[in-house]
Amino acid sequence: MKFNKKLLQGTLIKRYKRFFVDIKYKNKTITAHCPNSGSMMGLLNKGNNVWFSESDNPKRKLKYTLEIVVVNNKPVGINTHLSNKIVLESLKNKKIENLTRFTNIKSEVKFSDNTRFDFLISNNKEKCFLEVKNVTLLRQDNIAEFPDAITSRGTKHLKELIKAKRKGYESYMLYLIQRDDCNFFKIANDIDEEYKNTFDEALNNGVKMLCYDCKLNNEEIIINNQINYEQ
Repeated sequence: MKFNKKLLQGTLIKRYKRFFVDIKYKNKTITAHCPNSGSMMGLLNKGNNVWFSESDNPKRKLKYTLEIVVVNNKPVGINTHLSNKIVLESLKNKKIENLTRFTNIKSEVKFSDNTRFDFLISNNKEKCFLEVKNVTLLRQDNIAEFPDAITSRGTKHLKELIKAKRKGYESYMLYLIQRDDCNFFKIANDIDEEYKNTFDEALNNGVKMLCYDCKLNNEEIIINNQINYEQ
């Protein structure tokens, strides 16, 4: 997934009110939108280099959007709104090995009165719901984790994938790790025990889990390697 324009580089000052960040850029302080509702644990140290996009839309309240935070010289994609775009491009280009058999792709498909899944993918024989979660957390060397905060919404999605499986759909959860310095993925049980319990329940009920990392730079983010997960 290519950015519309090459990203700009600055230095993180602070994040506040969840969706705002101040960035030092060309000896000035600018305010950018922070498109991530999680805790962003481990990413928010003052002085971290950041990459951000600039919008030409005059109707936007904030001209800039934070896209990538650099931690220990490694870029980490924080824009959760891009996850589905990255996955959609990967589905179309057959980059997700387990899902190449599906030829039809629909986005934001209603499953129940209270639930829409990110994708419904299908072929002549199967229909599959696919939900995507963006992953940024790394607390131990080479191990990505999710979630970085309690996520009742994430737990709900796992429960709904279980229901979909029981109704005859294939059900997948894809954890998109927007960084390339991890060899393993696991659920952060100490952060959200209920999510971990529901994750295990989903596995036991036939929901399939996929984890992929990404290659990132200031021009594009592309899906990279499949990552093993620890149960």
